[in-house]
Amino acid sequence: MRRRLPQSLRRHPADHEILRLALPALGALVAEPLFLLSDSAIIGHLGTPQLAGLGIASTVLSTLVNVSIFLAYGTTAAVARMLGADDTAGALRAGLDGCWLAVVVGGGTLAVGWPLTPWIVDLFGPSAEVADHAVTYLRISLLGIPSMLLVLAATGVLRGLQDTRTPLYVAVSGAVGNVALNVALVYGLGLGIAGSAIGTVVAQTAMAAVFVVIVGRAATRHGVALTPHWPGVRRAFGAGVPLLVRTVAIRVALIVTTVVATGLGTAELAAHQIAFTTWTLLALMLDAVAIAAQALVGRALGAGDTAAARSTTRRMVQWGVLAGFGLAVVLLATGSVYAQLFTTDPEVRALLFDALVVAAVLQPIAAWGFVLDGVLIGAGDGRYLAWASVVSVLFFLPTAWLVDALDLAGTTGITALWAAIGVWMLARVVTLALRERGDTWMVTGASLP
Repeated sequence: MRRRLPQSLRRHPADHEILRLALPALGALVAEPLFLLSDSAIIGHLGTPQLAGLGIASTVLSTLVNVSIFLAYGTTAAVARMLGADDTAGALRAGLDGCWLAVVVGGGTLAVGWPLTPWIVDLFGPSAEVADHAVTYLRISLLGIPSMLLVLAATGVLRGLQDTRTPLYVAVSGAVGNVALNVALVYGLGLGIAGSAIGTVVAQTAMAAVFVVIVGRAATRHGVALTPHWPGVRRAFGAGVPLLVRTVAIRVALIVTTVVATGLGTAELAAHQIAFTTWTLLALMLDAVAIAAQALVGRALGAGDTAAARSTTRRMVQWGVLAGFGLAVVLLATGSVYAQLFTTDPEVRALLFDALVVAAVLQPIAAWGFVLDGVLIGAGDGRYLAWASVVSVLFFLPTAWLVDALDLAGTTGITALWAAIGVWMLARVVTLALRERGDTWMVTGASLP
């Protein structure tokens, strides 16, 4: 007699939709951190001070971009709900509002960030040599911020329309172009760390231009004006404020890790920079299921189907945790070889491997949290997400402070720092899982709660 598969392993009605959205989203999400990973690999061979400078600059840039991630997430949720309510023109209008908001936020960020660059870098307390490299990279890269944010918003539009393939094609093309430009500018023209920043700005600007054409054509086909609709732009910002608070809380935690790593030493900072960028890569890989969650849950609630929203959520959690276990195995198996790709410094290599071991153990827990985060974003449950993010960071900060206060270094220091990140991930999962168990987040209708 043939044995039946366990319930969790049987085919689920949502599996096809999850994979249809998640697999292309995975490719696009992996391509995004390849900008920084390729920069790390290229700059790492220039020297440890350059790599440490990139570590500070990339932390600032990641913060600026990720604080604005509401441009993608909020747009995805708004567009998906409109699509679920069978209003494609309204979905595109909401998407264009998000794109115009990205232009405004990007321009403002550039105007404020450019003159404050040296002061921002000094906050991390680097040596003079490391600071010079960080200021050079950051100042040039800020020129690409408006394009980066426009890419976020336009990607959110397409995801809300259930299209994750087009962002994949654009992201891969941009990542390949970025590598080619960086090699040519850093080594071919001898521009050093400045050449890497220039190459990234050019690649991001080209990606933004492609997205503008794609979204603009779709809007024109459905009779939606391309000019800004300022009341809609203001609504998009208002809906994004809770997500902004959520992301700021997350970035506070990540900035604190860099500050603590800086206090551990230059080698520890360099190792942490690579480990952090790798963590970002893995997080975005796991976030592919969360992207599918945003689109599918938003569409289901827009159509008033709470049963589908609940069932799809549970299935996506299973997919996410399974993917987390898979990434953990891969990272543990390849960590020592992987470390050699980024630096010839044996001390940095050893410290990097220590950090990667802890990061591998945390992958299944992180995956669970990422999926639930995507579900609640798709549901428009921004206020709870903001609260939950602040609470989880409040659990993390004392552990990070303890690592710094104990004045640890070497293997002990880098391992303790990444263990503190584990405390943060666990607190995040607990707060989000408690919300998902209830029904408060399942608000139906075309408009976001």
